[in-house]
Amino acid sequence: MDGAVTDVALPAATPSFSLLALFFEAHIIVKCVIIGLLLSSVWSWAIIVDKTLLYRRVRRQMDRFEKVFWSGQSLEELYRSLSGRAPTAMASVFVAAMREWKRSFEAGARSALGLQTRIDKVLDVTIDRETERLERSLLFLATVGSSAPFVGLFGTVWGIMTSFQSIAASKNTALAVVAPGIAEALLATALGLLAAIPAVIAYNKLSNDAGKISQRLEGFADEFAAILSRQVDERAS
Repeated sequence: MDGAVTDVALPAATPSFSLLALFFEAHIIVKCVIIGLLLSSVWSWAIIVDKTLLYRRVRRQMDRFEKVFWSGQSLEELYRSLSGRAPTAMASVFVAAMREWKRSFEAGARSALGLQTRIDKVLDVTIDRETERLERSLLFLATVGSSAPFVGLFGTVWGIMTSFQSIAASKNTALAVVAPGIAEALLATALGLLAAIPAVIAYNKLSNDAGKISQRLEGFADEFAAILSRQVDERAS
């Protein structure tokens, strides 16, 4: 050979498709969408865990309270043992009704019908307050479940638009040029679904659990109102 120099073609750098690489190479708008979806997913899981533990604790408390309530213990003794605490769920319904019942008799209430009406109102207000406490933050899960896919789709559309602009500027439609931008864009849709699917499932499950607890509270309130009504009739007679 006459010393001819042979050009050696170096292999083109292979674009990285790791999640971190896709994130750092994405457009700033797509980055904001991804960060927002990640934060929403983390907060959704925090709510899911918190509500699951709360409902489990409330059910145990109601089971213990019903066992004591129907054991034949005096209502006055049970009220004194609970009034000094911060009762929740079924115990709070009992304490609220007993407090109104005692106040009315201490004030010399004469109308049995008026007393029964006030007790019913107190029971309704207490149940509404407990239900609101149980369902607090569930709206966030519903919002994430319904909006996260569309937020992810927005990030995908924006990313694809940016990729097309890059293709037009470089005048190169090779797959190696197109693929990274498309992958970055689709990452937003994937994260949107990742945030939405658990949120929807958890919202349906937790809403159903909260509804069952509310039904138990309403059932106990009706039974306790009947007990107090009989005692009012006995005192009036």
